[in-house]
Amino acid sequence: MSGTDETAPARLSGVSAERSTRARVARLILEHGPITAAALGERLGLTPAAVRRHLDALLADGMIEHRTARPRGQRGRGRPAKLFAITDAGRSAFEHAYDGLAGNALRFLAERAGEGAVAEFARSQVAGLVRRLRHELRDVPADQRVRFLAEALSADGYAASASKASLGGEQLCQHHCPVAHVAAEFPQLCEAETEAFAQILGTPVQRLATIAHGDGVCTTHVSPRRGDGRTRDDRVAGAATDPRDDAPATHEVIDETSKETGR
Repeated sequence: MSGTDETAPARLSGVSAERSTRARVARLILEHGPITAAALGERLGLTPAAVRRHLDALLADGMIEHRTARPRGQRGRGRPAKLFAITDAGRSAFEHAYDGLAGNALRFLAERAGEGAVAEFARSQVAGLVRRLRHELRDVPADQRVRFLAEALSADGYAASASKASLGGEQLCQHHCPVAHVAAEFPQLCEAETEAFAQILGTPVQRLATIAHGDGVCTTHVSPRRGDGRTRDDRVAGAATDPRDDAPATHEVIDETSKETGR
């Protein structure tokens, strides 16, 4: 009896640690997947056997799935790399509690006020992000702005990352979308977000893939900026945030507008 009582806390502690590590594995797959087992082990400091144990459990629970790496050029006759990616069920485990309520609310809005009202609502949802980041980005170097946006999105739960695009510009990836299930029915949410990114960064962007559409990651291509980023669009963006924040910028926009209109 006493031996059993003494070992019970140890067993419970072991189960808790196992679950905690499994949650870390799932989170890493969410943020960086598709990813190999070897890469998971390196990032988490786990042995191959430990990684395999957690992956098998997550696969059994339907939280992750197998994928095969797409070959790039001539890779020889070796086996293609086996990758692990998060599933819809896995994403649902990361904060999707209010999808049903949000979907019902938007359906009600669309029925009573039309699709245009849904688009207007979607833009209103990202308006706060646009105002806040436009102001904060004014002092951020142009070549760091996409990374800054990714960090801001990650803080809001989107698990975002930024990287250089092979054909020029940059690539913004969101590995998690709290509204993916709702956005699948109401693409206006994705469209408003894309418009917001262009407004925040002051350069054209193009949405290449979305989780709501069934892709593994929301991917946005950001066109390269010209010069050092000190363009008229930057000055307009800064002045539009709050004309009282920077009087010289506001005056400059007015002067340029006058030149264009001839008044």
